[in-house]
Amino acid sequence: MTYNPHHDYADASQWRGTTILTVRKNGKVVVVGDGQVSAGNTVMKASARKVRTLAGGTVLTGFAGATADAFALLERLEAKLELHPTQLARACVELAKDWRMDKYLRQLQAMMIVADKSETFVLTGNGDVVQPDSGITAIGSGGNYALSAALAMDEYEEDAETLARKAMGIADRICVFTNNNLTLEVLETD
Repeated sequence: MTYNPHHDYADASQWRGTTILTVRKNGKVVVVGDGQVSAGNTVMKASARKVRTLAGGTVLTGFAGATADAFALLERLEAKLELHPTQLARACVELAKDWRMDKYLRQLQAMMIVADKSETFVLTGNGDVVQPDSGITAIGSGGNYALSAALAMDEYEEDAETLARKAMGIADRICVFTNNNLTLEVLETD
């Protein structure tokens, strides 16, 4: 898939093989991702690690899309965080500007969720840096399933990690490009 300025990066059908969910609730922020990597309709790997910590463990991130592209973006985000420590929003905006304006970076096909103790952002190749309205957001082919499940359970489940795991379990049962081999990272926000 080549870069297209009219491409709908929110279209889950474009991001096969990944579900990333973030839940911010009751003193915790959780980023969880499944481990499945698909090529077309074939599962290539079941245990990929699509959730990482950055900036000495103070920032959590999860990615959807082409793995090599996501790693290139993670390296750039880490560099932006070194330039702007404790300024997650600024680091994300600087990355999004580079991603949108640089001829090489524009070709990268990925999305990211980035979170620290106080903020969560979704970054896309369109130059978007979106701060979700609620404490729950998701990306990837199973993202809408995980998001819907998490939103439905939000008022009944108090623990962010439990809520995230349950929602990912529902996405795993619905999305053929999502599995239950989870990587989960947690930050205390209090």
